[in-house]
Amino acid sequence: MEKRRIGRTALEVTEVSFGGAAIGGLYRACSREAAMEALQGAWEAGLRYFDTAPFYGFGLSERRFGDFLRYKPRDSYVLSTKVGRLFRPVPEDQVPDHSYVDPLPFALDYDYSYDGIMRSVEFSYARLGLNKIDILFVHDIGVYTHGVEKTKLHFRELMDGGLKALEELKRSGVISAYGLGVNEVQICLDVMRQAPLDCILLASRYSLLDRSAEAELLPLCRAQQTSLVIGGVFNSGILATGPVQGAHFDYRPASHDVLDRVGAMERIAAEGGYPLAAAAFQFPLHEPAVATVLTGTAKLANLTRNLELLDIDVPETEYAKYRPYTLVQELA
Repeated sequence: MEKRRIGRTALEVTEVSFGGAAIGGLYRACSREAAMEALQGAWEAGLRYFDTAPFYGFGLSERRFGDFLRYKPRDSYVLSTKVGRLFRPVPEDQVPDHSYVDPLPFALDYDYSYDGIMRSVEFSYARLGLNKIDILFVHDIGVYTHGVEKTKLHFRELMDGGLKALEELKRSGVISAYGLGVNEVQICLDVMRQAPLDCILLASRYSLLDRSAEAELLPLCRAQQTSLVIGGVFNSGILATGPVQGAHFDYRPASHDVLDRVGAMERIAAEGGYPLAAAAFQFPLHEPAVATVLTGTAKLANLTRNLELLDIDVPETEYAKYRPYTLVQELA
């Protein structure tokens, strides 16, 4: 599988990568056996970049990634995890509901400070059982998660101390790159206008349906040589399922407007002789600032189906046909 470089660093990642939310039990339970099967399938398919986070199953995803990767040659893969949340043990009946099924028994606190990020990295190393994390993403900082007022506080924490921690970790060789892991464009612009980033994991905002990143973020990434790791290429599923009853967009049931737009997109794909999901999966890889596209699943069959989408010919000229139906989210 082809590789692309992360920013100005020496890291290279495969064009398709494996995301770890599903094997942490997002929305439905995932057994250890299913998680290992999916990871093994990703490895055999040539994926060599793996992304996880403490939030995914409250530590469960990191533990499973560590168990799988422990006996792989360390220079044969790239691993990223995230900072910004710290976990503390609580009784089983006090575990908060964040859409993870059977998570580990912890509650979370947000902390984007210098000390918070340093503690988060230490905890991640312990959960992973590995001696090297390549990339750290500051997780879910911004209005999408925190609202306007709390975002102001967390942003200040990050700018006053959190970024210093990340730079120290990179300079000392503990990590090789750092950036943001978010679902929104505006916070990326706010941070990048004050501090350079190696990369951004951006979910759902550079897709066939939602091109929010296109106007300002992509040009800034090109200018600063900041790489994009793209998640959510199916926008919570609708670009894979089509406008069926119960289809989801942006983590909630799709509106009538979105259903109509995707219906039009499905007709374009049918006329072109390829599935809409193939166009959606391949779309971000035509952008030079994009280093990789994440696919995250707890089922080997779903992983195989997604990877097969890469083998379907979708001419680059097709993508202009979708633009009239693109839904661009307003910047905060």
